[in-house]
Amino acid sequence: MGVKAEITWKRQTPEGERCEINARRAGKEWKFYIRQQRFEVWEPLADPPLGDWLELLDGIRRRVARQLLRPEEETRLRRSIRERFPEAT
Repeated sequence: MGVKAEITWKRQTPEGERCEINARRAGKEWKFYIRQQRFEVWEPLADPPLGDWLELLDGIRRRVARQLLRPEEETRLRRSIRERFPEAT
């Protein structure tokens, strides 16, 4: 699909600082990156919390609705979230 598989959002760290999170698709996996300010370098985020996975899922749902991503991408991500966070509903 010629769409860049990259989704970015803002949130606060547990310490209360604002940061940006970026998720990029690499093959069938999603890689997460974090930066504190706009012009800083993106650093890999090794173990993203459930909230970041749910933000990614929301972004994917919006892109599926606009036909920018295939519906299978949402299904694949939901399965991945369930594997990582079995306690999540």
